[in-house]
Amino acid sequence: MTRVNRGMASRAVRTGMWLCLSLVAAGASAEELTAAQIVERAHAAAGGQAWLAAGTNVMRGHATLCRDGNPSRCVQSDRYEMYRVYPTKLEHGAHASSGKFRLDAYAGDRVLFKVAFDGERSYDQNGPVPPERASSDEVSAFGFSAIRFALQPGFAVERMTDDQVEGHACYFVRVTDPTGTRTLFGIDQQTYAVRSAGWQTPKGFHQRLYSDFYKVGEHFVQPGRVRHFYDGVKAVDIRWTSAEIGRPIPDATFVLGPSVESGG
Repeated sequence: MTRVNRGMASRAVRTGMWLCLSLVAAGASAEELTAAQIVERAHAAAGGQAWLAAGTNVMRGHATLCRDGNPSRCVQSDRYEMYRVYPTKLEHGAHASSGKFRLDAYAGDRVLFKVAFDGERSYDQNGPVPPERASSDEVSAFGFSAIRFALQPGFAVERMTDDQVEGHACYFVRVTDPTGTRTLFGIDQQTYAVRSAGWQTPKGFHQRLYSDFYKVGEHFVQPGRVRHFYDGVKAVDIRWTSAEIGRPIPDATFVLGPSVESGG
């Protein structure tokens, strides 16, 4: 081997060792992050206080709704609207109704469904629904708030096995609320966006995938696409084309009955 080749080989070896050490250091750094630190970064990436203290959110868009994941039963909702008053605490756990909530789905002028929770009672387009049905529906509808409150007293967070969500390397963090209810979140290792949430429901394991993020105002980050799965089968595909943060929503918006036409 010539002196020049020996020099090149030596430099190649040093470069290779440096790259290996860098990768090991990066891996160690990632491993050193605690679940709480990952959640803190997720909060900051979502908008920090602008996200945590948003108060309300009015989202509008369209959706594909497939009952039981059956492609022959899919319908298109060209007007899909959610009115949300975010909770200030989770008194009954992350999978029980919290804050205030209303969701309207239309296909043209036809009402596909309306559901709401006014802080005390649940409704559909026909009026109040029986408590036992409301409890079953709530388990599927509510769960994301666990990540908002994950660092509050009484909540526990733990790192689970890392994985990918739609090709994005993610940390997985399990949040256990004071009632013992668990919710699993996939948090992007690069951007710290929440890319998935999952929990057990009477319909099976419910997973939501979040993507197409955009900013509302200067800080609040809104997922533009949300998909719902039950036991791995897609049932809902939502495209939120707009969101309005912090707008006051009248209490009457969350009370439904046959005479109620539209939200606040």
